[in-house]
Amino acid sequence: GVLHGMKSMSERAEEARKLITWGTRGFELVPVYPDGKVVTYADVYGIFFEMYDEGISVEEISQKLIEDFQETIEDTDDCNNFWFALAKAQWECKQLDSTIFSRVKQIIDTGIDIAVLKQLGGSESQLKKRQFALIKFLNTLQAERLKAKARKKKKIIQPCFIKGQCLTFRLESGNYGGLVVLEAEENTIFGLNLIAITRINQAEKPMLQEFETTTILFLTYANWKDTPCLWWYTPIRDKQGKNYLETVGQIQVENNYNSNSGEFSFVSEIKTWIVDVANQQFESEKSNPKSSKTITIKQIASRNK
Repeated sequence: GVLHGMKSMSERAEEARKLITWGTRGFELVPVYPDGKVVTYADVYGIFFEMYDEGISVEEISQKLIEDFQETIEDTDDCNNFWFALAKAQWECKQLDSTIFSRVKQIIDTGIDIAVLKQLGGSESQLKKRQFALIKFLNTLQAERLKAKARKKKKIIQPCFIKGQCLTFRLESGNYGGLVVLEAEENTIFGLNLIAITRINQAEKPMLQEFETTTILFLTYANWKDTPCLWWYTPIRDKQGKNYLETVGQIQVENNYNSNSGEFSFVSEIKTWIVDVANQQFESEKSNPKSSKTITIKQIASRNK
């Protein structure tokens, strides 16, 4: 399938939101604020532990978050959620700063947070739920956590293919198709390769020279509209993917590509997004015109001027 927003801000926020929305580890974040306010808690909490898992100290993370979320901290409607999230994260690491705790205690004891919710239109039922959740949250912070949350070790994955590698695969027609690897991102959690599917479609196994002179396959079948077949491929969920491919050789790729550019989609299955896509496009071209667009492998492999 296609992977969208991997480890993006929105994904971190959503994962954290699921963790805290309806009662995890003693604090129910009652979802009665507008969506953006709930996301603030989730975002702060999520970013905190992303940095924590990278080995950064709790003190340094806290300082960084306070610097980066100044606009939120200055927003009277939203600042409480920032301090709640930071306090909770610190507490889970057994490093709850006394100043942060005092600030949170004051927010809860004085009823400031409930007043904000009331001003935002919270019902009596919502106000009671929030008040109960905040008291429970404060009790949690006042109780010493038995063990600090362990840092998660990131699993490093290497890409399946090397930059410039040219591979062929069998089409349903019995012909050979071909792809070129334009990038290999090493030592990451996704092991990404940027893959270009070519217009190679021939009875004989392609030679290396043919990869150098071929062009990119553009998709026009179904709902595709002149889409170039350039995908970031991760092998995380594709144990059998390499079995569909055979290496022909390697060409020089001077250009450098970065998966963070957002320029190309992410895929995780060679059979679906390379073999099947090529089959369907070539089949479609038997009765429909192919794309008029042309990009050569030489063009995308050469260094940008």
